[in-house]
Amino acid sequence: MTLRALLVGAGGMGKAWGRNLTANTDVQLAGWVDIRKEAAAAAVDQMELRDIYIDDDLQRALSVVKPDFLVDVTIPESHHNVTLTALAAGVPVIGEKPMAHSMEAAREMVAAADKAGKLYMVSQSRRYDSRITAYKKLVHSVAGAPEILNSDFYIGAHFGGFRDEMAHVLLLDMAIHTFDAARLISGQDPVSVYCEEYNPSWSWYKGASSATAMFEMTGDLRYTYRGSWAAEGANTSWEAEWRATGPHGTAVWDGNDSIWADRVVEAAGFHSKTERIEALIEDEPGGISGSLREFVEALTTGRTPMGECHDNIKSLAMVFSAIESAETGQRVKIQV
Repeated sequence: MTLRALLVGAGGMGKAWGRNLTANTDVQLAGWVDIRKEAAAAAVDQMELRDIYIDDDLQRALSVVKPDFLVDVTIPESHHNVTLTALAAGVPVIGEKPMAHSMEAAREMVAAADKAGKLYMVSQSRRYDSRITAYKKLVHSVAGAPEILNSDFYIGAHFGGFRDEMAHVLLLDMAIHTFDAARLISGQDPVSVYCEEYNPSWSWYKGASSATAMFEMTGDLRYTYRGSWAAEGANTSWEAEWRATGPHGTAVWDGNDSIWADRVVEAAGFHSKTERIEALIEDEPGGISGSLREFVEALTTGRTPMGECHDNIKSLAMVFSAIESAETGQRVKIQV
């Protein structure tokens, strides 16, 4: 059975999703919507697509196309309205991260999915990476359930444009990837956070480009995030650098292809004796291809996918709670 998709948003990421949808043999890209109708038309022409319905009115497009699902690739401030409109029409949604521009909006979106009885999934695409899958397996099979988890994200990112003027630019625009990865790797959920934001004297950002956050998580886990978008030289991977320690040892991932762990084999002497274990990295569909594949599988089987809204809102809550902590100087209890 081929599922008909309605794509909303024709910017750079929208075009990437257009290619992603057309590459999936279980999906037919049936319609494309953008508030600039000419942008959707240009994207269709550029991709040399045929028989694609084009519109600038979402409600009308839903009525005409009658899609099996909708893909929301609009700006974060529009996710709320697009998702609520689709769910009210009985259409499942897969949307780009972040879920919403506020926790209030996100909660309304989750409630709308419950009311409609339809799947709403956020494409947290960095979860679909064979390296993070291998690292998670190594953490739990070698180190054991971690109670210490650290990540370092340091990249001198000269974007230019709107990011240079954003408040909370690191936490709002990037940290959700790393926070969500911490949840995936550990299998734990956030309880509270204390966060400090700052901007080095040489920073080219108007808002805070750097942050340090300590999260209390379930399972007696403490997760520490350190990051900066104004750190020149010695750039980390975009996936960050990771260290997880559990009762049986420590697992390390450089964010690239170096994934290994030291397991305790004899607790004797000043340092316990350990053995080095390398991770096995297996191929799997990555990025938005992986998230689309899991979403389609969920629609056809009823299985709950990663990124389902009731779960993904926990990662969003980590972001907004960290911002609240930075603004108030207080530890914040994380509530979804």
